[in-house]
Amino acid sequence: MKKILTILFCLSLLCTGCGSSSKASKSAIMGDGSAVGAGIDSPGGKDTKKKSSSKSSKETKKTKKTKTSKETERTTYDEPVGEDAVSIIGYIMEQKASDMSGIGDVSVETITDSRGYEAIKVTFDSGILFETGKYSLNEDAKDALSAFVEEIRELPETNITVYGHTDNTGSAAVNERVSLQRAKSVSDYLKRLGIEANRIVHEGKSFREPIADNSTAEGRRINRRVEVFVYANDSMIRQAKEGTL
Repeated sequence: MKKILTILFCLSLLCTGCGSSSKASKSAIMGDGSAVGAGIDSPGGKDTKKKSSSKSSKETKKTKKTKTSKETERTTYDEPVGEDAVSIIGYIMEQKASDMSGIGDVSVETITDSRGYEAIKVTFDSGILFETGKYSLNEDAKDALSAFVEEIRELPETNITVYGHTDNTGSAAVNERVSLQRAKSVSDYLKRLGIEANRIVHEGKSFREPIADNSTAEGRRINRRVEVFVYANDSMIRQAKEGTL
């Protein structure tokens, strides 16, 4: 009986050991779940993801910076310089036009020339400059033109165009000749007062460009005129663009 009890006790111990061994083996194979989670958030995984994100961000930033830099350089060199040149020349012309408004019996205004820059237009009534049917300057004309030249001396980098206009009384041929001779008289007097010849051109317009109604005496009087245009030459434009004017 004692032997039987001893044998049973031994068998009981053996079964207990087998159960513990089996449980340990199962735990080792399945794991406890923490290792799988750690694998997803492993240091290697974090570095790889961060590195990829950082590279993408860096490339985007670099591309944006380069593009912005190029756009800034292009804008600074081309667009604002051109706009500033127009503004600078416009300011100068407006100031000088204001000064010229003090010349008696003339009309002064600023206009935009074919290149987009402001210019000055000074209109002299032919009745002030010339006797009827004549093209020799009278004394009042000389005084007005002398005052005009005093202002122009301060704008040496400009050119001047003089246009003579008539009303439609008489033939086209006669008016062509009179308008040209009057424009030339003004041009020659400006040169005599010291304006360089290579800065001045003149032209007769006859009655092709009326600004009033030639069917009335007042309209014809207004149409008999000499217009003097003062505009920036190439040197002024270049200096304005370079910011040295």
